[in-house]
Amino acid sequence: MLQELKVKDVMSQTVITVPPTEDVVFAFEKLMKHKISSLPVVDDNEKLVGIVTATDLGHNLILDKYELGTTVGEVMVDKVFYVSPEENLANAVRKMHEYGSNEGIINQLVVLDNHEMVGILSDGDIIRSIKV
Repeated sequence: MLQELKVKDVMSQTVITVPPTEDVVFAFEKLMKHKISSLPVVDDNEKLVGIVTATDLGHNLILDKYELGTTVGEVMVDKVFYVSPEENLANAVRKMHEYGSNEGIINQLVVLDNHEMVGILSDGDIIRSIKV
């Protein structure tokens, strides 16, 4: 089944992003409001420059690791893993595992088509696509 379905068939096409100048507190509020696990970080030209996750932001906010005024650009991960909309889900799952091998499994992949962000694929999207 995972080899038959393509990323474009199950990805979320509405991608909520954040600029690198956004305060981490507001970025975390955005994650909670929209019930999503990550925010791609885009610059003024809508170019993908990083990603922040609910886990990272929430953990560090709870531990009070951020100073007042800390921005997303200061804490984002700038190595963003991605997948093509034409790839099958088996490849996407493999990438989630491979890219996260040192730090655990990656829970989401940005979907890029010709260097343009067209969606985001989460582990939840994949799980929902599997019909039992």
